[in-house]
Amino acid sequence: MTEEKLTSKDYVSSLKPIWCPGCGDYGVLNAMALALEELGRPTENIAVISGIGCSSRLPGYLNIYGFNAIHGRAIPIACGLKIARPDLEVIAVSGDGDCFSIGGGHLPHVVRRNVDIACFVMDNQIYGLTKGQASPTTPRGDITSTSRYGNLDRPIWPLRFMLGYGTTFVAQATPLDIKHLAKMMVAAILHPGFAFLNILSPCVTYRGKEMYQFIRERMYYVDETPDYDPADDQKAWRLISNKDRFSLGIIYQKLSKTYREKLDEVEERARGGKISSLADERKLFLP
Repeated sequence: MTEEKLTSKDYVSSLKPIWCPGCGDYGVLNAMALALEELGRPTENIAVISGIGCSSRLPGYLNIYGFNAIHGRAIPIACGLKIARPDLEVIAVSGDGDCFSIGGGHLPHVVRRNVDIACFVMDNQIYGLTKGQASPTTPRGDITSTSRYGNLDRPIWPLRFMLGYGTTFVAQATPLDIKHLAKMMVAAILHPGFAFLNILSPCVTYRGKEMYQFIRERMYYVDETPDYDPADDQKAWRLISNKDRFSLGIIYQKLSKTYREKLDEVEERARGGKISSLADERKLFLP
């Protein structure tokens, strides 16, 4: 007897979302359900870990294993789970403030270890849950509850930030195109190693409804550009150098040993009781 295929509805819980009407995170939730349907994993084989913020409510709205952690700590908890349970699909979800402010110190380390998790950041360029303070991605000059005369800080640019760290999968999408967003989620989850997906998810309460039109007028799909090659890091830098446009799609992707693969190699050598030279050990950890 064959098992019945799960649909997107099977991955959504009975808990009603309490985001503001018009919030982009509703689209993220719908895209997530579509992505999980495409992957077809049993609900018990998926775990979504979040931090604190509007975006971090997502695990509660999904019919999977979820963990709502403390502020900025979604990534280390997701890493620990994946290392302990490599059979699970582990996804960390976060917001721009949660991920790039208090959680920013974890990013270079998950990248250099290349732990096989996906990280979805719902970037709305504001702290929405705590009433509209400027976040790490708020544009310079913007008026917020903590910058009444305009934001003084230069914003973090997530795609360049992660590309500069050497992330093996960097992509961007938006709930303005839910099917494309779901496609990018699937690609990120299937990528072997750490995968980063920045999601332009408008906050209508503190950034205004016009953010939808602002993104729509400036977004474009990178796979439609001439000579598109996600394996070319130089082209990736050029794609995201135009601050007036939003690049959607897989910006950069390469294959490198995952942390689990390195652990397995070390365990195999340890079981054999082999004491190798320093040169041999260094070869073991080459990308």
